[in-house]
Amino acid sequence: MLQAPSIQWFPGHMAKTRRLMRECLPLVDVVVELRDARIPRSSRNPELGRLIGKKPRVVLLNKADEADEKATRAWLEDLKGRGITALATDCKSGKGLGQFVPAVRSVMGQELQRRASKGMAGRPIRIMIVGIPNAGKSSLINRLAKSRRTKVEDRPGVTRGKQWVKLDSGLELLDMPGVLWPKFDDQEVGEYLAYTGAIKDDILDLELLAMRLLGKLRERYGPLLCQRYRIQPEELDTLDEPALLELVARRRGMLLPGNEANTERAAITVLDEFRSGKIGRITLELPGEPRRPQTKGQPSLEEHDESAGL
Repeated sequence: MLQAPSIQWFPGHMAKTRRLMRECLPLVDVVVELRDARIPRSSRNPELGRLIGKKPRVVLLNKADEADEKATRAWLEDLKGRGITALATDCKSGKGLGQFVPAVRSVMGQELQRRASKGMAGRPIRIMIVGIPNAGKSSLINRLAKSRRTKVEDRPGVTRGKQWVKLDSGLELLDMPGVLWPKFDDQEVGEYLAYTGAIKDDILDLELLAMRLLGKLRERYGPLLCQRYRIQPEELDTLDEPALLELVARRRGMLLPGNEANTERAAITVLDEFRSGKIGRITLELPGEPRRPQTKGQPSLEEHDESAGL
C-alpha cells in the first residue's frame, strides 16, 4: 500500500475568512452548509459547529448527481436522525433546489411565528452560505438568484470576499469564501479533499494522489474502473497502484519516447475524470464507517462532530 500523502494547508486568507464569519454570524438567521455528496464527512468543516453555535442550519449535499444515489440516501437518513435538515442538490443544474426555500422556512418556523406575532412578518430571512472551497456556493447563489451574480470557476479560492445577494423569495444570502480548517488530524480527510479538488493541485503530488485514488476506487467501484479504462478484472485484482496508473496511461495511448508510460498525464486524467463524474457516480465514504485510528489523544471525527454540535 502506498504511503498516504501528507496534506496541510491553511493559507492566510482562510484565517481571515474565519474571523469574517464570526463577525457576520450575528447578522444572519440561518447557516446553509454545502458539503460534497461524494465525501460528506470529509467535506464538513469540524470547526463550523463551534462557530455557529445554536444557529439554525440546513445542510446541502451538493454534486449529488456525481455521487452514488444509494449512498446519498443513506447520508440524508443519517443527518435526519441527528436532527439536521438536509437536501441532496446539484447546484449547477438546479436539481433539488426546489426544496431549498421551504427547508429554510421550516428550520426558521418558531422565529417566523415570533416575527408574525410582532408584526415583523415581512422581514427578510438572512442566510450565510458556507462550505469548503469548490463546494458549489457560487453556483448555488447564481441558481437561486437566476443570474450570474458571483464568479464561478471549477477551482478553489475564487470567491474572495463576502457578498450579499437578495432573492425574490424574501431571502438575503451572504456568500462567504471557502474555508478549510487549520490542521487535518486525519490525513485521510485531506486526501479525500484533494481528490475532489478542494485543495489546489499545485501543492500536491498528483501521481501519488491518482495512485491512491485508483486504490480507493478499486475497493468499491472496480467495475466502473474496468469499464472506463479498459482494465480486465484480473488486472485490477493483481496489479498494485503504481502499475494500475501505468496501465491507464498505456490503455489511453499516453506514451513518452522509448515507449515509457506518461504517468503524469494519466494522473491528471484520472483526477479530472473522477471530479467530472466521467468514471461514474461515486461516493468515497458512508455514514457509520470507522475511520483510520487517530494519533493517541486526538478525538475521532465522529467524536469531534458530536462535540461541535454536528
